[in-house]
Amino acid sequence: QVQLVESGGGLVQPGGSLRLSCAASGFPFSIVDMSWYRRAPGKEREWVATITNSGRTTNYADSVKGRFTIARDNTKRMVWLQMNNLEPEDTAVYYCNGAAFWGQGTQVTVYS
Repeated sequence: QVQLVESGGGLVQPGGSLRLSCAASGFPFSIVDMSWYRRAPGKEREWVATITNSGRTTNYADSVKGRFTIARDNTKRMVWLQMNNLEPEDTAVYYCNGAAFWGQGTQVTVYS
């Protein structure tokens, strides 16, 4: 059974940081590129970042470049999204994605 379980969301003030985690199981994690997406209230889901299966290549949406960092550990079957200098516009439900599967999401709220 494929499972992607996100955690680490919460409430934070602008300029703050959060680290999201995604625990993967049920599929060959080490050969799958992994991504984070987000859906803000009233908006479509948007891509945030991707890391290749090896971890050697990462890509980011322009809106988060320089502030967010995606990482993975294939031995632990984990993916992380380190989010720094958070802005109110980063408020969204964040989803882990891999092998066409999705997690349940974790809420991030950036408030003044």
